[in-house]
Amino acid sequence: MAKDEISLRIEEALERAVARVTGSAAPNRLAQAMRHAVFPGGARIRPRLALSVAAACGECPPGLPDAAAAAVEFLHCASLVHDDMPCFDNAGTRRGKPSVHAAFGEPLALLAGDALIVLAFETTALMAVVDPLRSAALAAVLARSVGMPHGIVAGQGWESESVVDLAIYQRAKTGALFAGAAMAGAAAAGHPAEAWSTLGHRLGEAYQAADDLRDVLCSPEEIGKPVGQDEALSRPNIVERMGVEGAARHLKALIAEAAESVPDCPGAPALRLQIHAQSARFLPKEAARAAA
Repeated sequence: MAKDEISLRIEEALERAVARVTGSAAPNRLAQAMRHAVFPGGARIRPRLALSVAAACGECPPGLPDAAAAAVEFLHCASLVHDDMPCFDNAGTRRGKPSVHAAFGEPLALLAGDALIVLAFETTALMAVVDPLRSAALAAVLARSVGMPHGIVAGQGWESESVVDLAIYQRAKTGALFAGAAMAGAAAAGHPAEAWSTLGHRLGEAYQAADDLRDVLCSPEEIGKPVGQDEALSRPNIVERMGVEGAARHLKALIAEAAESVPDCPGAPALRLQIHAQSARFLPKEAARAAA
């Protein structure tokens, strides 16, 4: 599947779902806030992972992989909206533009994030007419990836604890939704979802390591959001523990483990190659030179 084709599928699935709930009957400013949170997006890494896993597993009922990809991205966007709010990071920018609370105010930001979470599960529920069992499995996978005790809500909650295990924190804060994306793709294809959790968690750990490196090495203009947040907010950061070179080497090792963990399926060889190719974009240039 060509890169542009994947991008088009993701954007069309997101647009269909958002359009369904932001018509003339909806509160206009809340609808605008939701659109601001979703469009234009970032790299859409998580929905790409869901579609790639579904394609590697084989034939899927029409619409299910796209619904899985859209639901994963809605949950990710909701987490960014809430994460940026003053009660957490107080970030004024996201994806190179004002964050939702900066553009629309805190009440609408809170509601927009909530609405996107609901939209994610509505999107999966509507697939019950295609395949009720796969739709239910997909919803369960996504619920576990965002809820308690191991999902992204728990990851955010660990930031309020006085003692934090870095591995547990990052596994929930970032790894859980990557694992959810991989397992959602498998569930959409009717494959056992749990077999894909290691792939998602390793990619999530790698992405978190890259994010920690960007927070230390990059400028706000380069990454479209504030930097130095981990130090300012006293949050765990792998660079603090391992240094730039150590964190970069750890990231590369995680990507290798992710590719190796791909379960047997018709598209496994191609997916392993894709993981290595796409994950090369994770590492900031300064960190890549340090790890060379």
